[in-house]
Amino acid sequence: MAISGWFVLLLAAGAVPVVLLGGLPGLALWGVVVAIVAAVDLVLAGSPAALEFARDVPARLRLGESGTARLAVANPGRRTVRGVIRDAWEPSAGARPARHRLTVDAGDRVVVATTLRPVRRGERRAASVTVRSFGPLRMVARQRTIAVPGVVRVLPPFTSRKHLPSRLARLRELDGRTSVMVRGQGTEFDSLREYVRGDDVRSLDWRASARRRDPASGQMKLVVRTWRPERDRRVVIVIDSSRTSAARIADEPRLDTAFESALLLAALATRAGDRVDVLVHDRVVRGRVQGATGAELLARTVDMLAPIEPEMIEGDWHAIPELVQSVTNQRALVVLVTPIDTPGASRPLLAMLPGLTRKHVVVVAAVTDPDVVAATRDRSGSDDVYRAASAERALLDVARVDTAIRQTGAEVVTAPPADLPPALADRYLALKAAGRL
Repeated sequence: MAISGWFVLLLAAGAVPVVLLGGLPGLALWGVVVAIVAAVDLVLAGSPAALEFARDVPARLRLGESGTARLAVANPGRRTVRGVIRDAWEPSAGARPARHRLTVDAGDRVVVATTLRPVRRGERRAASVTVRSFGPLRMVARQRTIAVPGVVRVLPPFTSRKHLPSRLARLRELDGRTSVMVRGQGTEFDSLREYVRGDDVRSLDWRASARRRDPASGQMKLVVRTWRPERDRRVVIVIDSSRTSAARIADEPRLDTAFESALLLAALATRAGDRVDVLVHDRVVRGRVQGATGAELLARTVDMLAPIEPEMIEGDWHAIPELVQSVTNQRALVVLVTPIDTPGASRPLLAMLPGLTRKHVVVVAAVTDPDVVAATRDRSGSDDVYRAASAERALLDVARVDTAIRQTGAEVVTAPPADLPPALADRYLALKAAGRL
């Protein structure tokens, strides 16, 4: 049972009979009156236990987007239910409003709409519904909490998709579908076409040009070879979900930045005709997408990444070569998205890389903290000088790890959170243009 403000006012109004009739008799009489009013109001209130509920929630939402969750409330009872209903979602689901006015006549059905705007990815759940049904006098209410489970999967926002059109345009240049050709070692011959201004003169085919003449003038027509990067190569993206990926940089977990980088690279590589596999690993495989292409690859990848959170354990880097071997026996581009901090913390990664680089092209992608770089420039006070010295030491540690990774034969891509996805995509295009895949 719950009481309302009207019930409190009714109790306060008892001061009048208490004064008129005397202390104890007046108080007892008013107590009886209040109890009778409350009992009658409670008996006439509709029963929340008789209500029936059905949820209609969006199966998936992208982080930052809004959706509407609908709750159908049916009243098969004999009394009207008037009151308040609270649809209890997790706070991170961003449910608004939290409470709704409710009036359901006997035998009727109403729908309550709640706007969801999640602030965290993953599975956001609704556990129960609480209904407070008041009587006709609005003094007291029956209250009951009913379990009505619901879940919406909040997908990574994939904000880096804004960089995809420009990278696809560069891919088309590499692929020979524009007038600007890039010839790289190991690329495949595609076709011949007439020379246009802007073409690389090194791609001129003089024999083919000698066989072609302009019918009107009889002059030789210049012909160029068009080249395209190799297709159907393997790209294996391994995302580190160990404890170091939980750190927040620029108000975003490192793991979320890794997801953005992996999604942009996967979208670009599948459009380039390569086969992409995505793995999330710490000491065990937390998620895997294999054998998908095109739109299916992105759909399955974002769905797989959505519920994954950093694990507070050390990563097992020695298992990575065997993990890549289980995906493909061919030479592949292996992209490891992981933080690189101190030489001590990166020792297992450095010990594993030589065995991996002997067979594959390896790129290590790591996010950098722009606040650390900014701290090196501020030396206005004594505290700032010490902070700048600490930041400089942190940057030197990262530089040492960067150098050690390159000495193993791998490449390194480092950038702030907003710049890491396009930087990794650019490195993939550079490797593609150079024919190293």
